[in-house]
Amino acid sequence: MPLNLPNKLPAIEALKKENIFVIDSSRAASQDIRPLKIAILNLMPLKITTETDLIRLLSNTPLQVDITFIRLKSHTPKNTPIEHMLEFYVAFDEMSDSRYDGLIVTGAPVEEMPFEKVEYWKEVTKIFDWASTHVTSTMYICWAAQAALYHFYGIPKYELAKKMFGIFKIKPNDSLNPIFRGFDDVFFAPHSRHTEIRKDDILKVPELEILAESEEAGVHMVMGRGGREVFITGHAEYSRYTLDAEYKRDLAKGLPIEIPKNYYPENDPNRTPLVTWRGHGNLLFTNWLNYFVYQETPYDINSIR
Repeated sequence: MPLNLPNKLPAIEALKKENIFVIDSSRAASQDIRPLKIAILNLMPLKITTETDLIRLLSNTPLQVDITFIRLKSHTPKNTPIEHMLEFYVAFDEMSDSRYDGLIVTGAPVEEMPFEKVEYWKEVTKIFDWASTHVTSTMYICWAAQAALYHFYGIPKYELAKKMFGIFKIKPNDSLNPIFRGFDDVFFAPHSRHTEIRKDDILKVPELEILAESEEAGVHMVMGRGGREVFITGHAEYSRYTLDAEYKRDLAKGLPIEIPKNYYPENDPNRTPLVTWRGHGNLLFTNWLNYFVYQETPYDINSIR
């Protein structure tokens, strides 16, 4: 599919090498197509890596997609050049009057902090509220899923005795939900988190539906407002070496970290990690774009309510 990305975004060259069709904004402007407008609030520290991972998954649809990256005013990233942020990201205040077909909010390395103690909590929740009225469907990932469930529905998070770290088997609870079109009876997804949300708390909220869960990793996917909100506690967007990099980073820092489960062949960190989640990750993003964004959004994007 043609992905419309900001000119000179580093992900463009990386994805072209993978035969993913991307076009820059100057070429997209010459096509007489109403593209889907997707905003991404990227809270991950390694922003360029996360940009590439998400764009890779958004590429698996015949629809044209126009990507906007959102920049927070209340937080300055430490691991991404400020020049990159200023060139490729738009401050929320500058785009908050616009409406979008879809929004993706990523995880963030702040999960062990109380929500209200997070530096950018007020601005992030402002974006959550904005999405309720300005976006057709929002996908919240990992910490963002916990944060949005807490903000909208009062669902608490709980600290885990040890990090949920590795690749875990997931089972859909409702295989007929369009988000699972083409999925197998079980699928796999990376998880990397120190906290969890619990099934019992979600079941108390009639507006929420648990769509998928894991015997070992717990709740994996929750849906609210008939698909206007999708909450995912794992990381379908992770590339082959993301968990490997996290594991070796924590080892180098002397932090208590176990080998990620079901990841390295024969549990050997010296071997190339085995990818078992890519197919279902592609399907997840394709189905979300098709069934919960494209088929639900009005042609006149200003009609979103």
